[in-house]
Order: sequence, then structure tokens, then C-alpha cells
Amino acid sequence: MKIYSAPFVLTMNESNEVIESGGIVVDQNIIDVGSTDSLKQHYPDAEIISFDNHVLMPGLINTHMHSGFLRGTAEGLKLWDWLRLFIDPMHRVLQPKDAEIASWLCYGEGILSGTTTFVDMWRFLDGSARAAEQLGNRAVLVPYVGEHPDYNYFETLDTNEALIDNWLGKANGRIMPWVGMEHLFYFTEDACKRAIDMANRYRVGLHTHVGESQAEVREIAQRYGLRPVHAMDKLGFLDLDTVLFAHCVWLDEAEISLMANRSIGVAHNPTSNLKLASGIAPVTRMLKAGVHVGIGCDGEKENNNLDLFEEMKFAGLVAKHRETDATAGDAWDVLRMATIDGSRAIGLGDEIGSIEAGKKADIIAVRTDTPRTTPLMKGDLFNLHYNLVYAVQGGDVDWVMCDGNELVRDKKLTNANMDDIRHEVQNCAEQLFERRADWLNRNQQEVDNVQFSDD
Repeated sequence: MKIYSAPFVLTMNESNEVIESGGIVVDQNIIDVGSTDSLKQHYPDAEIISFDNHVLMPGLINTHMHSGFLRGTAEGLKLWDWLRLFIDPMHRVLQPKDAEIASWLCYGEGILSGTTTFVDMWRFLDGSARAAEQLGNRAVLVPYVGEHPDYNYFETLDTNEALIDNWLGKANGRIMPWVGMEHLFYFTEDACKRAIDMANRYRVGLHTHVGESQAEVREIAQRYGLRPVHAMDKLGFLDLDTVLFAHCVWLDEAEISLMANRSIGVAHNPTSNLKLASGIAPVTRMLKAGVHVGIGCDGEKENNNLDLFEEMKFAGLVAKHRETDATAGDAWDVLRMATIDGSRAIGLGDEIGSIEAGKKADIIAVRTDTPRTTPLMKGDLFNLHYNLVYAVQGGDVDWVMCDGNELVRDKKLTNANMDDIRHEVQNCAEQLFERRADWLNRNQQEVDNVQFSDD
């Protein structure tokens, strides 16, 4: 049993309690939280580990990402040209070894910047499960499934079900395979029925993209005569126990109300939405309606990094911009999206997302002695939460624990060598780009004939 102490413990409990000179008692899970002095008296035999000039807080939850290594190679394109010319051809030539090393890179990058839980929509996810198992993070693994004749180069419901059979509950429950759906228009109605049946039968969640672009809204209206959330409801998806929608940029009030009433989670991806000019999600309205909104980085290709602290800053800023209201994007609301509300969005609110007795020990230590966190004020001028959202960077994270185990010590991964990972990614990426270029040269007419556009 150990007591981890710091000048501040940011609990993210219901009252956003901050404990000064606080401590966390950990014996695999969180046993107790309080002032360090009182904890020492109650647990006299516990080892004391002190973090001077730090805040201890819950590990961050990335509610939507895609592993990969296309960073900086698919820039300056409209969303559907980006998919048509870069992303879909990559999926056609992607190999299992590429997919696995991409997850090692992305999970490692995220862990080093304070993320302990990833919702990863990716390919060949047995390799991603192996990466998470060894690195020590939590991973909700969601295959890119395309069950439609026009999208037969993604994962299938067969491979999705095999992933669930192989990995559900593994690594002390840290590996959580879900049912995945790339987009609704990548599925036939029969496939929708099977996906719902799988989610119910295995008692797992379902994750997909919803309302990311205006083109998607038009496409769903043409196929179903409904807006996206209502189409998902008509097909039966909203009856599942755990459903997470990514993006939700183009929702109307009726869709927001329906999602709130049916406890549908949302992954807000502000940087990706800005970069691809998709629009800005109505997060203020979703939160007011009672929707559980988490924060996601989306993929490394549409974000360029997986730093959730940076994503929090963007989340706060775009909320203010969308509402033309400087009081929107409240720092506490943003912190909750990255922690406890993110955990609720993925159905894990009783297990992670806050520092409370009985929860999993997913904890990070963030430096408070940098220029970015100076001055650090107390009392009426208390500003720790503002600094965490608008000033702190992922590189300010020194130490990371997940499930009671150290994943980062002194800014280095404890279970892998990032230099080795980077070297392998570089080799795989160069070969992948060569295969993708070859495929495009051989299939240029097919690519040119794709008419789906956001113009």
C-alpha cells in the first residue's frame, strides 16, 4: 500500500473537489483520498511517495482516436477528398504489422502526455490489443467495419466478433473490444441488425461517426429520409446500453434532446473538426441538455498530435467562438469532459475518470512549477483549473499510473522504448506510402469516379 501525495489533488468528483496537501492511498485500486497528514495517521505502514510541485489528477480519457502514422502527409484537403485520396487507399494496402506498430506509437505518445484510456477505431486490432496489454493503458478497441459492397476493404463484422471473442476482459479488463461502424452509410440494414445483436449478446458498446459533415447529413437524408441521429434510432442503435458517437457537429435540437434522453455519449474532436473545416460541435447545448460529452484527438493525421491537454484548450476556445460568449467553455466543464464525463460517455463512470475511493488507480502527475503554470494562486484567485486547460502541455506530465501500475516514470515509458518504436514506424511508413502510391497509380480511374463530395 502506498500514499501518493502532492500539493494539490484534483479529484474531479461531483463537486470538483481540490485537496491541498492531499494524498491518494493506492493498493491496486484507490483505497482512500484526503489530506496527506490524515492519511498518514490512518495508514501508518503505507509507503509515502511525494510529488513536490505537482498536481495529481485522474488519467485523461481520449474518447475518439485512430491509430496510424500518416502524420503530416495528407494536408490541405477537403474531408471527402482526404478520405478518397489518402485514407481509403491507405486502408486498402494496410498490413497487420503496420497497424500494430501504429498503435504502439499512438498509445505511447498519448500515455506520455497523460492519457490512460483510448477509444481507438482502427484495423487489425489484435495487434493494438497486444500493444495496450504490454504498455499498460486501457483500450476500447473499435474496428473500422464496412459491411457494404462499396466499402469492402475495411474490417467486417466477422473480424469484429473474432476480436471480441479473443480479447474481451483480457489484461485485467483493460482491453475492451466494442462493435464498430465506420459510418452508417458503410452498412447495409442487415449489417445494422447484426451489429446490434452482437453488442447486446456480448454486452459491449458500439461506436461510430455521426454528424461529422454536412455531406454526411445529406447522404443519410437521401438514404433514410431522416437526420443521422433519428436514422440511428429508427434502426435500433439507440436502444443499446452503451453508444458513443464521434463528432456530432451537425445536430439539431431534436437530435440533441433524443441523445440526452437515451444516454448517448459524444466524443468531441475540436482540432480535427477545425483542421478539416467540418464545423464546430454544439457542445454547450449538448452539455446543457445533459449529454455526456468526452474529448477526442481523432487520428494523428487529422490532428498531428495526441496531446489531450492541447485538445482541452481547443475545446474551451471553440465553445467560446461558436457561442460568441466568453463564458462558454468553462474550464471545469472542459476538465470534466477529459475525465469523468469522458468516462461516462464510454459507460465507465463507476470505474474511472475521478479520484475517489473504490475506483481504478488511473492517476497522473502534472508539473506546476513551469512558466506556463506561474503564477499558481490559491483562495479567491484560485487558478489551477484554468492553467490545466489553457496553459499546461502534455510534456508537463512526469508520471502516469493506470490500473495501479506505473506506465511513465520521469517522462519515460516504463514498458517500452519510444526510440525503438519510432524507428520501426519509420520503416513501416515508408513501405506503406509506396504501396499506397502504387495502388493509386493502378486505380486512378476508380478514385476519380468517386462522386461523394462536401462541395
